[in-house]
Amino acid sequence: MRFPRSLSRRSLRARLTLANVVLLALGIVAATAVSVMGMRYYLLDQIDGELAQTRKALGGSQLTLEMIEGLSDLAIVREQFMRQNVADPRPDELLTLVDERGGTLSLAGYTPSDVQRDFAAAVGDPRALAADTEPHDVKVRGDAYRATAAHLADGTYVLLATSTEAVHRGVGKAVKLDLAIGSLLLALLACLTMFSVRRRMRPLEDMVETSSAIAEGDLTRRVPSSREATLEVEQLRVALNSMLQQVESAYRTREHSASQLRRFVADASHELRTPLSAIRGYLQLYDKGMLREEAERKRAWERVMAEADRMGRLVDELLTLARLDQQPELRFKNVDLSRLVRDAAEDLRVQQPDRPVEVDAEGALLVRADESGLRQVLGNLVGNVRTHTPAEVPVRLGVTRADGVVRLSVSDEGPGLCQEDAARVFDRFFRAGGGAGSGLGMAIVQGVVQAHGGRVAVRTSPGEGLTVTVILPART
Repeated sequence: MRFPRSLSRRSLRARLTLANVVLLALGIVAATAVSVMGMRYYLLDQIDGELAQTRKALGGSQLTLEMIEGLSDLAIVREQFMRQNVADPRPDELLTLVDERGGTLSLAGYTPSDVQRDFAAAVGDPRALAADTEPHDVKVRGDAYRATAAHLADGTYVLLATSTEAVHRGVGKAVKLDLAIGSLLLALLACLTMFSVRRRMRPLEDMVETSSAIAEGDLTRRVPSSREATLEVEQLRVALNSMLQQVESAYRTREHSASQLRRFVADASHELRTPLSAIRGYLQLYDKGMLREEAERKRAWERVMAEADRMGRLVDELLTLARLDQQPELRFKNVDLSRLVRDAAEDLRVQQPDRPVEVDAEGALLVRADESGLRQVLGNLVGNVRTHTPAEVPVRLGVTRADGVVRLSVSDEGPGLCQEDAARVFDRFFRAGGGAGSGLGMAIVQGVVQAHGGRVAVRTSPGEGLTVTVILPART
């Protein structure tokens, strides 16, 4: 799947990479600033310390200009003064004698050089510089110096300065080196981040591919597991797969329901068409006067009534199934299930006196249920036995309570069902071997039992009869 460039620029991968690079850049800038400031402070502090010692030696000795010229102990001062007077136009150290107004003075017959005059002019007021204990930054011919002043006993001021150009050059080189290393680290981090994020984002890309495949109709696709997945991504994968499983199940269920509905409509139409065709045929015969004999008219009338009754029963059963599909509110009350079983057995004996009927329902067994629904269940089960088995086949009806459930069973020793028919015994309009009946009895049994929160089980095999067991919650 291709995305617009505007979206790719705002991708999570690009944003994570940019965020990491920006954070590292800020860290490098902060670390460089702190290290450079520390190095500059340390070097300038050394220069300031040397200037302070020299200033203290000159200012605390109560010397005068004449004494300085005459003292051999301070020959180094004269040498420094003379060297600046004749040599380097940009010396690392400066020493200049000035009066209270800032005018330069000669020392040992040497007049101040241009550099010394520029130094004195850059200082301006020597009294302010001498009064301050901390050296000041001054610019002499574009070069940076740290300067201080010592006040001699005769009012003369000695201006002292040390160049800081070497410090600034060192700081500049350190900054360039830090920036170069930082840029290399940023580039390396960007590459590593993109590689790592791409590997970590692979599960999300699998999710996109799976979603696209499902959108195209492949409902069986799932998001594969990944060795590099984080906990959150793995949780998302599991949740997404669970959701996809539910979506597939819902889709399959809907398709199955739609197929069942189409088959149900077709079967219902077929079942209703048969009695309607018979009724229409007899009415046409009557209308055309082809039923001349009284016996023929009576027989036709009986057939019409029989087909009408059949169609009425079919419609009633369809209405019952429709109500069960809508999950109606049942009228629960205490029902003696043993009495219902005995009543169903008595009805069967009356209808088929020759059939052996065994009943295992002594005493009273109360359950919370809808009495009319349970009577319909028993009636359908007994009706199936009466319709689909020979009249001499024994039937057994029983009810028991155990393990928190109530089991109602109806078993016969008839021909039984094959496994294929047994699997479809609860399908609507299904009739094993094309036998009699509408094929809705067992579907109604299952619907009523499920409405009670129970289930129906069937045990059968060819030649071994059929046993239907209704399992209900033992609510009292």
